[in-house]
Amino acid sequence: MDTMQKLAVPLAIVIAGALIAVALYFSNQGSVAGPAAQEPVVAEKIRGIQSNDHVRGNPNAAVVIVEFSDTECPFCKQFHSTMKQVIDAYGTDGKVAWVYRHFPLTQLHPKAPKEAEALECAAELGGNDIFWKYTDKLYEVTPSNNGLDAAQLPLIAEQVGLSKSAFMTCLDSGKHRARIEKDMNEVVAAGGQGTPHSIVLFAGEQLPIEGGQPFAVVKNMIDTLLADE
Repeated sequence: MDTMQKLAVPLAIVIAGALIAVALYFSNQGSVAGPAAQEPVVAEKIRGIQSNDHVRGNPNAAVVIVEFSDTECPFCKQFHSTMKQVIDAYGTDGKVAWVYRHFPLTQLHPKAPKEAEALECAAELGGNDIFWKYTDKLYEVTPSNNGLDAAQLPLIAEQVGLSKSAFMTCLDSGKHRARIEKDMNEVVAAGGQGTPHSIVLFAGEQLPIEGGQPFAVVKNMIDTLLADE
């Protein structure tokens, strides 16, 4: 039995979860287009792990989950918690890696692109560990839906040990916009329509995960893949 056949049930669960998320999103937000109700497909393959990627876990792991995220998306906030559980369960023994890339939905969340730049400035000034500390803190404090006060961005930088002045110099420069746009173009080409949009890299295959899926759904998918390794 090939990988796609073995994943039929986990993927069906993912699709169902995505449909529920879309229904909730419409009920809460009104006029937002969500992921289409169709078989998951990666239109164009994304890049594998790059040397400048933000990675939690083993970069050489059998299962790599590349998340394209919007820091003001409530489902991204939910999925951030899910992925922290995934790394707690599978990251310490090197089975799974989590890669974070950017997909700010600028029309919905005008503050999200600048927040994405803030994450990149944290990485530039503090490296991978500080990137993740900053990202964790931002998701912790944002109320989502474009609700984070921009004045919090340098405060978070100070909280994770960065120089406020150096951080603001970086943030004001706009130097990381091109990287964020590259991520956005990549995920759109791969079929991403809503956030979070994640793609699992496994044994040369690329399998999408739509929406802010709970830990149990992602765990089921990972376990199925690892059983096929």
